[in-house]
Amino acid sequence: MGVTSLVHVTDDVFTEEIEQHDGVAIVDFWATWCGPCQIIAPIIEQLAEDYDGRVKVAKLDVDSNQQTATKFNVRSIPAVLIFKGGEHVDTVVGAVPKQLLVDKIEQHL
Repeated sequence: MGVTSLVHVTDDVFTEEIEQHDGVAIVDFWATWCGPCQIIAPIIEQLAEDYDGRVKVAKLDVDSNQQTATKFNVRSIPAVLIFKGGEHVDTVVGAVPKQLLVDKIEQHL
């Protein structure tokens, strides 16, 4: 397995890493205690590899970064938020199949 381009973001760097990113970025809002979050974690890692250099893939722990979770009204996790040119353009909630996330990403590329 190659070096993954997965980025871990926090409240402090969210604007810089995601909202000031020119292209497409996806952010997995998750928590350690969340079962479904553990289910999609390998999918998120896979997407980071699959889209390396084309899409920024990030994870944000909602427990330690509540400011950002609140800002984007994340109430259920896992929630994968898709950003394009820094704008929040789409949200996928729940442990969904990889193909659904791929389809969503492709819509915004």
